[in-house]
Amino acid sequence: MAQGWSAAANLLRAMPPSSVRTSRQQRRAKKAGRRKAVFGGVAAVILVTALVGGYVALAGGSDGDRPEVTDERASNDEPSESTPPSTIAKGHSRIAQANDDVTEIEVFDEPDASTARNRKYPNPWLLNNEADKPIKQVFLVERYSDDNQWLHVILPERPNGTTGWVRASDFTVTDNPWSIHVSLADHKITVREGTKVFYEGDVAIGSKEPLPDSGGEPTPTPTGVYYIRVLLENTDPSSVYGPYAYGLSAHSETLETFSGGDAEIGIHGNNDASVLGKSVTHGCIRMDNDKITELSKILPLGTPVIIQ
Repeated sequence: MAQGWSAAANLLRAMPPSSVRTSRQQRRAKKAGRRKAVFGGVAAVILVTALVGGYVALAGGSDGDRPEVTDERASNDEPSESTPPSTIAKGHSRIAQANDDVTEIEVFDEPDASTARNRKYPNPWLLNNEADKPIKQVFLVERYSDDNQWLHVILPERPNGTTGWVRASDFTVTDNPWSIHVSLADHKITVREGTKVFYEGDVAIGSKEPLPDSGGEPTPTPTGVYYIRVLLENTDPSSVYGPYAYGLSAHSETLETFSGGDAEIGIHGNNDASVLGKSVTHGCIRMDNDKITELSKILPLGTPVIIQ
């Protein structure tokens, strides 16, 4: 996805779940399907990860249009299940979803409210800064504080790898068995459920050579630990994005902006399977269309993405 967005492009549906699913809830969702809440508007524009100055541009596509969007939320009939701080299975991670009664997330330098605050995040954050398109804040948890009152989380900020401390009482923390691993050297993506490989396949990654519209800079896919921020469904799967796209917490490290927006990194499908296994994008990761369609019904927001 390496480009800016415009209302003239193909329609995408934003698909943030109303709450983070447990593994059991994910299996039920695959059987039951999703309840759709559609937000129309000819000029609607989606912000894929965080709202930064108006528009977000995902690094990886090939045209400069910003798509119209609608918002599709996944139903969830069961409450989230909190994970005991002291127990986590091998290959699992913790997802922190902001509670409904928390309207602002304060981020601190240390697990201490008297320390300097890095920043604040609104909860929910808004698609296109429009009040009728709210999405709850979700973070990937690295660890608890010694007293279990604080969470050390990865933040969707520049520079990549930015972290901070948030109050545990502001969040519901759930166990997540799913993870995504991308090997840049091998051009491979591996999706795991716990320690078991669920899927492995070829991917296209960022270019090591300057692309025509990259300002003379190479656009490699950044390495690091990130997480899924939003899921998009493309109603024209023949576009460069394929049927689905995940917006990540990662940013391009060579492109500050692209087509009027912050150059964010995503994982998405493709419109040319011959590019899989090659380094041809502005930083995004393109994968098999059938498999990303399957994953769209399984992976919750907050799923870790390890790129190395």
